[in-house]
Amino acid sequence: MVTDEAVLSFFREQLPVLGLLPMQSNMLSIDDILQEYTEPEDLLPAIRKYEQVFGVDISSMNIDNYYPWKVSWFFRRWFMKKPIEQTSHPLTVRMFAESAKAGRWLYY
Repeated sequence: MVTDEAVLSFFREQLPVLGLLPMQSNMLSIDDILQEYTEPEDLLPAIRKYEQVFGVDISSMNIDNYYPWKVSWFFRRWFMKKPIEQTSHPLTVRMFAESAKAGRWLYY
């Protein structure tokens, strides 16, 4: 049985740590938006490896539903009150964990 923690540990191993020093406060959590946590160049190979490691059929996953993703610049919250309007859907580790339990990609 695949657990949420197993999938989270997998992505923590596969993706670089956000920031300069690996600390508890900047470690990937299960509900973090992966597009904001890492670059597509790191995420896409991790997704391919996830498919092999967990035996999940991701053929129905359309990556175009999740990109392009607009990342906010650090000081935006002090200068702009209006949040960024995303046209793509967020990807989270929880989505991958639920799909691993089902054995196939569950999301659009």
